[in-house]
Amino acid sequence: MTSIGYKRVIIKLSGEALAGENGNGIDEKVLGDITDQIKAVKDLGVEIGIVVGGGNFWRGRQGKEMDSSTADHMGMLATAINALAIQDALERKGVQTRVQTAIDIIKVAEPYILRRALSHLDKGRVVIFACGTGNPHFTTDTAAALRAADINADVLLLAKNVDGIYDSDPKVNPNAKKLEQITYKEFINKELHAMDTTAITLCMENNIKVLAFGLFEDNALVRAVSGEKIGTLIK
Repeated sequence: MTSIGYKRVIIKLSGEALAGENGNGIDEKVLGDITDQIKAVKDLGVEIGIVVGGGNFWRGRQGKEMDSSTADHMGMLATAINALAIQDALERKGVQTRVQTAIDIIKVAEPYILRRALSHLDKGRVVIFACGTGNPHFTTDTAAALRAADINADVLLLAKNVDGIYDSDPKVNPNAKKLEQITYKEFINKELHAMDTTAITLCMENNIKVLAFGLFEDNALVRAVSGEKIGTLIK
C-alpha cells in the first residue's frame, strides 16, 4: 500500500490543463485523466481541496479595453464552470464533492464558508473552491495559497504543464536548469514566474510548502502526496 506524506492538501489546477491540446474549453478525456488521479489520491485517505483557474475560457488580461474589475469577475465565473465540470466527473467516479464559490452562485454551488468546508473535509468529501478569492486583481494562485492557509493544508500541490520550476524559461532557454528545491525568498529574488509573488508571500508567511510538478507525468498526484521526489519543492 502506498504511504502518504501529506494528510490534507490543496491541489491547484490551471484552467488550461483542462483544455488539453484544444487550448480552450474542456477536453473530456483530459478531465477524466485528471479526476482519475484525484480519485486515486482520495482513495489513499488524503483530504483534498481543489482550486481551479479559468484560463481555458477567459483570462482577465484578455479584456484589454475593459474595466479590469469586470474582466476579473468574468474570469471568476469561468472558474465556476470548471469547478462544476470537475465535480460532475468526480461524482461519476463515486467521489463525494462540494463546490464552494467565493462569490455567491447559490443555485449551483455553496458559498465559501470555512467551517462548512472543514466539515466537508472531515467527512471525506473533496471540496472544490471556485471564483478565486472573490476579489478582482488577485490570481487563482493567490486563492490557492489563501485556501491552503484557511484549511491548514500540509502542502499546496501546484500541478503544472511542466515538470517543475526552472531557473529560466525552458521554452526560451534550452539550457534552463530545473530546481529540485528552493526557498520562498529565493523564488521571489530570482523573479521566477511559476506562481505569482503575492501567492508565494502568503505561503511564506503561513509556512505552507509548495510542490510544483508536471500534472501529466505518470501517476503524478499519487507520487506527490506520497512524498516521492518529484518536481520542485518551495519551502
